[in-house]
Amino acid sequence: MRSSNPVMSSLTSNQNNGQVQGNNPFGQDGSPFGQADNPFSEQGRSSERPLTVDDVVTKTGITLGVIIVMAVLNFAIGTLINPGIAMLLTLVGAIGGFVTVLVSTFGKKYGSAAVTLIYAVFEGLFVGGFSLMFAGVAFGNSDGMAIIGQAIMGTVGVFIGMLMVYKTGAVKVTPKFNKIMFGLIAGVAIMALGNFLLAIFFGMSPLRDGGILSIIFSLVCIVLAALSFMTDFDQADRLIRQGAPAKYAWGVALGLAVTLVWLYTEILRFLSYFRD
Repeated sequence: MRSSNPVMSSLTSNQNNGQVQGNNPFGQDGSPFGQADNPFSEQGRSSERPLTVDDVVTKTGITLGVIIVMAVLNFAIGTLINPGIAMLLTLVGAIGGFVTVLVSTFGKKYGSAAVTLIYAVFEGLFVGGFSLMFAGVAFGNSDGMAIIGQAIMGTVGVFIGMLMVYKTGAVKVTPKFNKIMFGLIAGVAIMALGNFLLAIFFGMSPLRDGGILSIIFSLVCIVLAALSFMTDFDQADRLIRQGAPAKYAWGVALGLAVTLVWLYTEILRFLSYFRD
């Protein structure tokens, strides 16, 4: 089952490449993976212990902790030292985070602790500078911290809400669901790229200028980011049930971090549209 998350989808495509035998997606024990279809079956499993929920929670917590620390550091640089330095670090973080995700996706580095933590460092710098820019704290706006707090609470609330939706089975993650999500996210990415090019060459930014179209676009991005958690949770669940190596928790953590950062930045941007 292909995931809509680019980090997760690289692993999924690797597993599915030449693994599925026959048309029956269910094993003899009724599980969604038979022994012949399971890339982590006893025949090919390494000596490393299998992945557990605690592994996913721990590695995700470490990854988010690094992001938060680096975000606070860059935010402090912008407010206490020099906003220009903070913006430079924000650019470095954005480029570095993007390159790291590409390395994880296309460089077969899923499950690498080093790649995940490097991403966390870069993305933390980006999140800190992004928050500083939209909060306007560097320019003495007293409402700056309030909007950041609202974005954080919104992100946590959506994450918990989608986890509950997944656990209750209210929304089923199926191959069709993932295909639709993949198509929608690809469409949004193309629109964002087009808006970026318009801003560079023509000074226009219809999807990010704070108008009605911008509000609608941000709402669409927030909904897609929220739904992306479903595929992230499903991928983690499947890896645990397959008995994947414990190191894969770092890959799950990276995928969840990518979605969380996307959701946070979109909520923060959305809230900024309603400020004076």
